[in-house]
Amino acid sequence: MPDINASADASGENKAGQPARQGQQRKPLGQRLLDAGIITDIQLDAALREQKRSGAFLGDTLVSLEFVTHEVLAGMLAEDARTTAIDILAVSVDERAMQLIPYDLARHLRAMPVALEGDSLVVAMADTFDIVAVDALEKKSGMCVRVVGAPEGDILDALERHYAQTGSIEETAELLMQQDPNAEASDESPMIRLVNQVIARGINSNATDIHIEPGEKIIQFRLRVDGVLRKMALLPRELMAGVSTRVKIMAGMDVTERRIPQDGRIRFNLGRRRVDLRTSTLPTAHGESIVMRILDQNPKALSLEQLGMSSHNREAFSRLISQPHGIVLITGPTGSGKTTTLYTALGQIDAQEKSIFTLEDPVEYSLPAIRQTQVNPDVGLTFAAGLRALLRQDPDVILIGEMRDKETASLAMRAALTGHLVFSTLHTNDAASAIPRLIDMGIEPYLLPSCLTGIVAQRLLRRICPACKREVEQPAALLERLGVRVPGDQGPEIKGRRSRAGDQKSEGESESVNPKLRLWHGEGCDACHQTGYAERTAIHEVITLSNRFHDAILKGASVGAIRKMAADAGMRSLMEDGLARALAGETTVEEVLRVAQGE
Repeated sequence: MPDINASADASGENKAGQPARQGQQRKPLGQRLLDAGIITDIQLDAALREQKRSGAFLGDTLVSLEFVTHEVLAGMLAEDARTTAIDILAVSVDERAMQLIPYDLARHLRAMPVALEGDSLVVAMADTFDIVAVDALEKKSGMCVRVVGAPEGDILDALERHYAQTGSIEETAELLMQQDPNAEASDESPMIRLVNQVIARGINSNATDIHIEPGEKIIQFRLRVDGVLRKMALLPRELMAGVSTRVKIMAGMDVTERRIPQDGRIRFNLGRRRVDLRTSTLPTAHGESIVMRILDQNPKALSLEQLGMSSHNREAFSRLISQPHGIVLITGPTGSGKTTTLYTALGQIDAQEKSIFTLEDPVEYSLPAIRQTQVNPDVGLTFAAGLRALLRQDPDVILIGEMRDKETASLAMRAALTGHLVFSTLHTNDAASAIPRLIDMGIEPYLLPSCLTGIVAQRLLRRICPACKREVEQPAALLERLGVRVPGDQGPEIKGRRSRAGDQKSEGESESVNPKLRLWHGEGCDACHQTGYAERTAIHEVITLSNRFHDAILKGASVGAIRKMAADAGMRSLMEDGLARALAGETTVEEVLRVAQGE
């Protein structure tokens, strides 16, 4: 049995495990967690040894070892303090309460102002016994403070979220303009605050990219949200040097070099979320253009259903990833969600029974129980070199970030032939184009039928905003105007395309319209920034290679011929998949045409 009296926690017990308040007798944290059945003797013993080594509090140590969660710890401490535990991420925060406590003080004390109740200020704290923090809050606010409990990670998340939204980027810029704009960014807290606000705004807006664009007289800040660039702020041109310097410091770039492009990486903590920003600078006529790609290091684990795959495509894709060997390719342009689909596919494979490796540039998300390697051409670790080494690691499943050259593609083919399941990506417009592309890269056609088991093409399209979703009053007229016809119950098609029954209608020839046809659109509201769309989903086309493709591939069949064979075998095109989503009310016909009409 471990020495529980030697325990210490972060909020209510000192390093000797004694109660923090005199006259208050309660068991040490370790014993209370044991009594509640939350941890075991073995876990407590391991935590005490780690706590002794690191000098940290026991509560923090237990959380870092993942023996307990922040929520469990906060609830227990709130109970000890006879306070209420709240879900700080779900409650409505009163901005008047936030105005009483500056951001810097709130973050330092790990305290989130929540509400005003008469003469009292309600504050959420992880350490509900921190008398010093309560005194500081009361002195600053001039009010009596009532403490409620919440997990520290949630408090930090709430602080960044609410203060970033309340504290205006323009207000911070105005403060900077009143100071010396040429001061060192690393020494100027307003500049640090400005850049942090920009990044936090991008993360909270679910943006994929943050653009900082210098102009002749202004700096334009834009966010790419749901695949479309959206204006965020316009600031004076004089701040560009300071913004650029601060971003470079954060990304580990050379702050003195402004003549050549640079690449770097920023690790940014927004509350409990760890976010990486792949950062690029490019010299332009008016200064350095900066683009930051947001990579959330705590992504939600997705299922095939959450990817947006239809039941038809999901069944086909599930068969592909359950094969013992072969190559599965995901195709599409940059930013179409290929990496997310690959990671989701790996998530369907039991990593305890299979040996799974990835080779990526860069490693975008951390995957548990999977060994991930980032290529580094500067030291000779290319995709090809890494794949050669990886094949000596006894893998069952291999993910190759991208097939960029003949050598990598040839090694992947060899891996598939020797009993490995290989996932990779390729830049082609549709699934059928992947086969000629591999042949153009130098892969012998006779290898493809034996190695290539499936190809998935995908695009991302925007969903209709649920807050302003309305039904289209005249769906048939809309389809006619957009050049889309609905052949009875067969589903919508583009005018001039051959229907599934094989009949060819001339351009402009009308079709009988399904009387049950219904379409929707978004009118635009504050929730979607007047766009009518919120979030995105994916559309797919899946080709499962079989013996019927063998002769066509060997004879060098065209993309059109391969596409027709795939359609005859049951493939649904990107356009068909997208229009089915429009009929189901997930998106609009206009959005489907924008994303997939070229296919």
